[in-house]
This record gives sequence, C-alpha cells and structure tokens, in this order.
Amino acid sequence: MTPADMAATHKAAFTQSRPWSQTEFSDLLSNRFTFAVGNTRCFALIQVIAGEAELLTIATHPDHQRRGLATQVMTTWHDMAVTKGAERAFLDVAADNGPAIALYQKRGYAPHGRRPGYYKRSGQESIDAIVMQRPLP
Repeated sequence: MTPADMAATHKAAFTQSRPWSQTEFSDLLSNRFTFAVGNTRCFALIQVIAGEAELLTIATHPDHQRRGLATQVMTTWHDMAVTKGAERAFLDVAADNGPAIALYQKRGYAPHGRRPGYYKRSGQESIDAIVMQRPLP
C-alpha cells in the first residue's frame, strides 16, 4: 500500500473533516517509529515511541465498512506494536463518532481525557476529541 493509496482511502472515509494528503502519509512513513497495517480497503497508521503506541489514523473505505475490517486491523496493529516494545496504546476520536467509539471500546479502550474543540469541521462547530487508552497486549 502506497501513500497515494492511503490518501485515497482516507479521503473517501473522512468526508466531514480534511483528509490527509499523499505527502503527509509519505512524510509520516519516513519516520522510523511509524508503521502502517492493512490495505486499500482498511488501514491504520501507528507510531510507537518509548513504550507507547499511538493510533494516528484508521480509515475504512465506505465501500467496505461494517465488515469487521477495522477490528482486524486493530488486532494486527496492537500485535505489531507489542513486538516494537509498546506496553500501552492510545488514540483520540471525535466525540460525535459513535461507530469509532464503539469499535475502540470493544477493543478495550477507555476514556482518559478530552481535548475541547480539537476537530475542526468545515462550516460547523469544532468537535471535542476523546482521548482513549488501553494496556497492551
């Protein structure tokens, strides 16, 4: 999967916020602490530093949603993060993104904090981010 593939899937999946560009994915993947799992149907981008794994983004193409792909990708990146020394995983999610929150809770994440107005929406009020975490493995 190339940065261009990732940008295309991200653009299709993120219709309420600014999708990430091919250059952004390329730049992130050039960092030795960052890795991706999945394919053009569903992927995740993760960074592991000092025992912590952060989910930078996860995207499922709308044509492939509700098929368990994100759950599979979550399991894969958790396993890979452990092999890279991660003992804890965290992420943030828009407070109004019920399906993502349900996915993360199903995978053992619990709320840990809140970032007011973190997600900017075009023509709408900003949305809070819920910071979630879980131990690994």
